[in-house]
Amino acid sequence: MEKQIQPVTRLSGAVTVPGDKSISHRAVMFGALADGVTRITGFLPGADCLSTVDCFRKLGVQIEQHSATELSVHGAGLTGLQEPVDVLDVGNSGTTARLMLGILAGQPFHCTVTGDASIRKRPMGRVATPLRQMGAHIDGRDGGRLAPLSVRGGNLQGIVYESPVASAQVKSGVLLAGLFAEGETGVREPEMSRDHTERMLQAFGVNVGQRDGTITVQGGSRLTATDIHVPGDISSAAFLLVAASIVPGSDVTIRGVGLNPTRTGILDVLLEMGAQIEVLNERVEGGEPVGDLRVQGSPLRGTTVRGEIIPRLIDEVPVLAVAATQAEGVTEIRDAAELKVKESNRIATTANELRKFGADVEELEDGLRIRGGVKLKGGAVIETHHDHRIAMSMAVAALVADGPTTIRDWESVDVSFPGFAELLQNL
Repeated sequence: MEKQIQPVTRLSGAVTVPGDKSISHRAVMFGALADGVTRITGFLPGADCLSTVDCFRKLGVQIEQHSATELSVHGAGLTGLQEPVDVLDVGNSGTTARLMLGILAGQPFHCTVTGDASIRKRPMGRVATPLRQMGAHIDGRDGGRLAPLSVRGGNLQGIVYESPVASAQVKSGVLLAGLFAEGETGVREPEMSRDHTERMLQAFGVNVGQRDGTITVQGGSRLTATDIHVPGDISSAAFLLVAASIVPGSDVTIRGVGLNPTRTGILDVLLEMGAQIEVLNERVEGGEPVGDLRVQGSPLRGTTVRGEIIPRLIDEVPVLAVAATQAEGVTEIRDAAELKVKESNRIATTANELRKFGADVEELEDGLRIRGGVKLKGGAVIETHHDHRIAMSMAVAALVADGPTTIRDWESVDVSFPGFAELLQNL
């Protein structure tokens, strides 16, 4: 499906964005492992999160969907999952695949995990390797590094894993396996990745330890069902933050956005670039900080983004690159090689698609160099590479082009932000 995006002169209004994808996934998974019924509101009904629901139903968990954004998960407890009669298909969701591997590593049965063409190219060895060290039997293509993966779990031993990458998915997979292991399991990272797993485990009553940079859980820790309200996804809000910043005269308020400090790197960088963003009505909901964001159009300046902030904004780099095209001076993004193994190689795809607008973008080994202040050209035909964040980033760029832009495979947006085009239109 193609979508044509027209340039605009102003964006104005107050909106909400879909529920946080990372938190929606975890609420279903942790609810499935808990004792009792977990009620989830604000759930993201995107394709990725619905893949998680489908997989846990196949594992014998009763999940009722009262509306698009409200679910009840009848927990099976730590030992209540059932051997599936069919393959577990995660669709396009790397989060489902990697976190679920940690849970399946602790189960005394066999199952097979696969996904779409993109998932079958993405590296699973980074999670499978520590799970094998704990005692799980995981095999698959390319020496067990690529899906489909065959998993036979059980009889795990706790380890302390030194992760070579700062990855919330790796950390979460190992910690979830640790719930089923004998003794203590810990993970240490080179930089701190997003901490939704630690926060939510604590909300479900699990004692999560932290000492000398190592996050730990004890084997056999039980989860107690709780009510979870999912805040708005800051990764989704990022598209609107950049759009309102680069369209002159804009004034947009985004209500109820999750402001977890491990996720707010995009706010820090945009503010450093001169964006006019206010945080209003700050509060805590379900252990997660939440607030409203008001953003107004303002001139931006180039900056350098690298080091420990990268894990806090890794998903937002494509739309940050769009902001950089409209900033005065040069913006350089480094230490972001992780982008090469996302839904697409986001370094290459971001650079290639922005060049279609006439942007001055140089592809680096671990990031991008963008020379800003370029008026973007209309008439571009954008390939999304079946990557939702590329599709939405290029839609934001299209708002400041000098003519209409055509974006192919627009349906990829439904992975994380159903209704994004309509929301832009309303603004």
